[in-house]
Amino acid sequence: MKTIILAGGRGTRLWPLSRELLPKQFIRILDNRSLFQKTVERARIFSSPEDIFIVTNREYKFRILDDLSEIGDIPKENILLEPDAKNTLPAIYWAVKVIGDNCKVAVLPSDHIMDSGDGYIESFKKAMKLADSYLITFGIKPTKPHTGYGYIKPGRNLGQGYEVAEFKEKPDLETAMQYVEKGYFWNSGMFMFRTDIFLDEVQKLAPEVAEAFEKDIEEAYRTVPEISIDYGIMEKTNRSAVVPLDTYWNDLGSFDAIYDALDKDENGNAIRKEDGGDLLAMDSSNNLFIVSRLTSAIGVEDLLVIDTDDALLIAKKGESQKVKEIYSMLKGRGDERIKVHRTAYRPWGSYTVLETGEGFKIKRITVLPSKRLSLQRHYHRSEHWVVVSGIARVVVDGKEILLRQGESTFIKAGAVHRLENPGKIPLEVIEVQIGQYLGEDDIERFEDDFGR
Repeated sequence: MKTIILAGGRGTRLWPLSRELLPKQFIRILDNRSLFQKTVERARIFSSPEDIFIVTNREYKFRILDDLSEIGDIPKENILLEPDAKNTLPAIYWAVKVIGDNCKVAVLPSDHIMDSGDGYIESFKKAMKLADSYLITFGIKPTKPHTGYGYIKPGRNLGQGYEVAEFKEKPDLETAMQYVEKGYFWNSGMFMFRTDIFLDEVQKLAPEVAEAFEKDIEEAYRTVPEISIDYGIMEKTNRSAVVPLDTYWNDLGSFDAIYDALDKDENGNAIRKEDGGDLLAMDSSNNLFIVSRLTSAIGVEDLLVIDTDDALLIAKKGESQKVKEIYSMLKGRGDERIKVHRTAYRPWGSYTVLETGEGFKIKRITVLPSKRLSLQRHYHRSEHWVVVSGIARVVVDGKEILLRQGESTFIKAGAVHRLENPGKIPLEVIEVQIGQYLGEDDIERFEDDFGR
């Protein structure tokens, strides 16, 4: 069997922990493995590395490669980079077209957690049997009424699963309670099907998607509608079936969901420390704290406290779905904090914004051994570089110099320049930018080792 992993989501409901350039699937929320890495490991239960295909945003290419380098490679040609995010149906359809063969395919979101033990394996084996005739979705038996999930009403018993009688949108609490009482399933967002059945159903039910992909990929993504597989196919087809997934599952779609997934102490507190941060909690009960620095809370109850180095979110438990409203407001203002943390990761290393003011920005730049930035220039800013540790090879307007610890150089606006680490240890540089415009998009690249 082949597996398609969907890894292009923005993770907006987990802001400020998740950002557009480091979304939920790449964050190590529960331990030292990202959700994406856990998904790849789960895919390997039924698929060999060459049979795993990843669909993601172009901006996440090097994040994908970095994560894969820690757990074993997947062929680079199996990483499909979308020019634009158009929801799940175009992403899945493109991957199926690339796979080509008439074979069975599983589709896994990369930002969920689940137990991949015996219950998971048994559910997939049942789905494989039904996939010869049906498009399969996996249903989770609800543990409580939940208003953040869609529901599936089971119909005729097929032995290995059920025909889908109806898909239900996210309900209010009273309706969710009724769904649970009637034996409905949560919609997991996981699928399995035979490729020829899937392609036939897309031709019949969403022909505009099939027609778009008769063109090259750039043109396809310009013209294809933004549409989910649920809305475009699963809710319309008469060939859908649901297989109960008898295992622990959590889509981590909100901070309330993260609270459910974390271990709690005797007072109901769930504590997750990021980057060695410290936490002081006093007289609190039923609280979630995710912290990156010393955070004190006294006499609070039923709170979610998410403290990163550049944003603090405090929400009442049960209200964290509204984080998306804050994200939308910040996006409307053009706030960079929806896109990136103070520390941003690049294929050559990372940079951390230390301070920003009117007309200046100070960064700490880390360049990994044998890596280099693109040959580039900026039109609106000059840069001062001071080497803190390591050795820097610097090219400015064709002239090359080596800088050692404590040495510095100046890059005037408009100069064509490059920073490289020729050494064996990480290069640390303090960069001071001066200019009227300091946006990351003030860049013209001439050469780049990473094809950007």
